[in-house]
Amino acid sequence: MSRVSVPCHVKGTVALQVGDVRTSQGRPGVLVIDVTFPSVAPFELQEIMFKNYYTAFLTIRVRQHTSTHTPAKWVTCLRDYCLMPDPHSEEGAQEYVSLFKHQMLCDMGKVLELRLILRQPSPLWLSFTVEELQIYQQGPKSPSMTFPKWLLHPVPCEQPAPLLEGLPDPSRVSSEVQQMWALTEMIRASHTSTRIGRFDVDGCYDLNLLSYT
Repeated sequence: MSRVSVPCHVKGTVALQVGDVRTSQGRPGVLVIDVTFPSVAPFELQEIMFKNYYTAFLTIRVRQHTSTHTPAKWVTCLRDYCLMPDPHSEEGAQEYVSLFKHQMLCDMGKVLELRLILRQPSPLWLSFTVEELQIYQQGPKSPSMTFPKWLLHPVPCEQPAPLLEGLPDPSRVSSEVQQMWALTEMIRASHTSTRIGRFDVDGCYDLNLLSYT
């Protein structure tokens, strides 16, 4: 499926303070980033891509157009999505992330605005955010191609006669050849090696001599 980048405006982050703001122990544990689309009509979101920077959990809310008589409302479409398996370690801290429409909790049609809520509960990291944010919508569908009828329903052609039609079965011929070879070997083995002389007397054979050989 083709996709098209949607031009957007990423507003500055708003930090929600955790702890006492009057002491050095207070630090922002939650950041809010609003994303608007001033030059685009309400669209159907297909994908969100960004590079993480030490954000542990991500929640996304979307403001959608409903009707001309009803004000647009905010809906949570992703809740506490884990970007770092362990907030106190480096794993996943600077990975590229893609979130698709089927991963969202609600329909992503008629999008007017997005709100990204970033959360990092670990005190080890001085700052956290998301970078290189890209929003995509579905691209135009490719035109359907039409094929001629003869190509969609080809006429079956006559099958050529098999080349071996009319010839004996090769396995049967091989078996008979082996039998003939075995018989030949048996005859050769039983044939006497003594040469029979001539038992002729005055040009005739003596039957008594032949009977004793």
